[in-house]
Amino acid sequence: MRFWTLALRPVLLALGLLLAACAPAPVFQGVDITGQGIGGDFRLQDADGRPRTLADYRGKVVALFFGYTHCPDVCPTTLAEMRAAFAELGPAAQDVQVLFVSVDPARDKPELLKHYVPAFHPSFVGLTGSEAQIAAVAKTFQVIYQKQGSGESYTVDHTAATYLLDRSGKTRVLVNYGSDPGVLLHDLRLLLQEDQ
Repeated sequence: MRFWTLALRPVLLALGLLLAACAPAPVFQGVDITGQGIGGDFRLQDADGRPRTLADYRGKVVALFFGYTHCPDVCPTTLAEMRAAFAELGPAAQDVQVLFVSVDPARDKPELLKHYVPAFHPSFVGLTGSEAQIAAVAKTFQVIYQKQGSGESYTVDHTAATYLLDRSGKTRVLVNYGSDPGVLLHDLRLLLQEDQ
C-alpha cells in the first residue's frame, strides 16, 4: 500500500500544478492590458523632493493617474472617485497606493502638489520631475499629453485613464475616465486578492 502512495505522489503533485495553471484568469471590468508591455519602473520626485520609483511601492496595488492640478474636471473627478473607492475598501485600502503624475511640471511645483493631491486622501502621492522625465514616464505608459493655449490659463489635454498595477509592479488594467465608479472598485478588489 505504501508503494502506491509513494508512486501516486508525483502524479498528484503534477495534477495540482496543472489545475493551478488552468485556473481562470481574473475577469476585470476595466480593459485588461496584462502582458501588453505597457508601463515599467520610473524615477520621479514626490512633493517633498524625495526621489520615488515604482519599485518603492512593490507589495501594494498601485493606481496610477497622469493629470495636472489646474485640470477643470477629469483630474479632480478621478481623484474623488479614488477617494470613494478607498472608503469602500475599508482597511484593505492600506494595500493600495494612488500615484498622481503631473503632466504640467511648469505649474505643478512640489509645494502645490503637496497640498492638492493629499486633499483628496492623505495617502495619495503627487509626483513630478523635469519635462524630460515626465515625457519618458508618459511614453512608457503610452500616455499622450499636449499643452493647449498660452499664458497662465492654458490647459493640458491628456490621456484620461487610470492604470492599475499589481503588487509586483506589472500593469494589469486600464480604467477609462467616465467608467462607472464600480469598475475601479471591482478591479482593485481583484488585484488585492491576488498573491495572498
